[in-house]
Amino acid sequence: MLFRRRKKNRIFAPDQEDASKWLKQLSLNSADFKRSQVSTSYQPFIIYYYSELIDKERLHHDLIRPLKSFPWASISEIEQLLESENAVKTHDVNEINEGIHAGSVVVELNNTAEMLLIQMPASEKREISVPETEFSVIGPQESFVESMSTNLLLVRRRLPISTLQLKELKLGTITKTKTSILYIEGIADEANVNTLMQRLQAIDYDEILDANTAAQMISDHTFSIFPQFVNTERPDRVAAALIEGKTVFMTEGSPEAIVAPSTLLEFFTSLEDYYLPWHIASFIRFLRIGAVLFSVLATPIYVAVMTYHYELIPKDLLSTLYASRSNIPFPPIIEALFLEFTIELLREAGARLPTKVGQTIGIVGGIVIGQASVEAGLTSNILLIVVALAALASFTSPVYQMGNTVRIVRFPFIFGAAWLGGLGIAIAFIVLSSHLLKLTSLGRPYLSPFYPLRIKDWKDSIFRLPYSSLQSRPAQSRPQQKSRVPGGRQSLKRDIDE
Repeated sequence: MLFRRRKKNRIFAPDQEDASKWLKQLSLNSADFKRSQVSTSYQPFIIYYYSELIDKERLHHDLIRPLKSFPWASISEIEQLLESENAVKTHDVNEINEGIHAGSVVVELNNTAEMLLIQMPASEKREISVPETEFSVIGPQESFVESMSTNLLLVRRRLPISTLQLKELKLGTITKTKTSILYIEGIADEANVNTLMQRLQAIDYDEILDANTAAQMISDHTFSIFPQFVNTERPDRVAAALIEGKTVFMTEGSPEAIVAPSTLLEFFTSLEDYYLPWHIASFIRFLRIGAVLFSVLATPIYVAVMTYHYELIPKDLLSTLYASRSNIPFPPIIEALFLEFTIELLREAGARLPTKVGQTIGIVGGIVIGQASVEAGLTSNILLIVVALAALASFTSPVYQMGNTVRIVRFPFIFGAAWLGGLGIAIAFIVLSSHLLKLTSLGRPYLSPFYPLRIKDWKDSIFRLPYSSLQSRPAQSRPQQKSRVPGGRQSLKRDIDE
């Protein structure tokens, strides 16, 4: 794991006893840090703040105007006059340093060591919009934004219960990124909550700007290509995970939340599955899992068959394959890698370019380059179809990170197919399975409910049974309250005369 025990007394805040001298020096060094002396009929006072971090309208309306209009004589009287729950008296330089960088204003009186720290952060933030990477046709159309207060509002609106608990901490010795851990008391396993808290507190790094950065540092297996935590931008998915007994953490400035622990099958599960009838939802899940397997194995099977196993091809199809490769001077492995890298280049270019240009590059570039490659004799038209379908199938994963993993996993299979044919694919599959069997997420099995075997949890794994069968929570997260139905197992469908 990429975290280590935090060093004691390691701080980046000023180590001076006189906060006034430090604030004056800061106003001289930084152009956006303001020091203003305000004169009143009672006595003057000094305010310090970062001009871009505070709400200037609130500064004049809630602070300067009352202090000029009403009598006061001390910091305590100013605190009582403002009647603000966000005002704190302090002389601790570290606390003042963190406060002003979070959008607070410091009020200082002459010949007084104690100061008043008042929160007045600027409220500019992005509006709630439609999910971009986890879009669904049916269901809520809200996604998280960069403001944690807004994200917590979206979660608490769906979980209006007092048992929804929140713990806060700050990550990054320089960035001091505000982080919140969410769980439902009485349902979530305390061991999961404590483990997550300890791992986040143990991070000793200067820069934590996004929740995904912290997730990588606390992963059980840092060198694994598979994501071990589900990242989501949907509040309804977070609420569903919390109800299942999982823990969630999010950071200020990140429009995503991290769900832990997680299993492999959760990366192929969408909240839309629960908004559709169970027959359709089960079919779609089968389709996703089958599409991922096809994406990984399609090109390797082509390479293996065309290199070693001609006998597996029907005679009627064999002539077509030979005709398609008659003018190609390269072995199947070379043409497969050429097309795979071409597809990856088009995909990456389309993602980085502006939306309209990216769509044009993806469609026109794919058609032009593919047709030109076939006409130039660099690749066969059959392999072009196989690679295009495999690339299309890799997009079926609802979680973007797993889609990236699928893109990379197919390359070891391609090299194995070129090396030993079908045996090479089998060896690659065994290595992949062994790796997945060893993976854990927050100490919990990654391949649950298949390893360890939990047949009861199969009802919501590769398929989804009706809600009348989903009356218990998944065992993977070890929930304290296993039943979803109050009072034990009951029928969810009752007639009016029962």
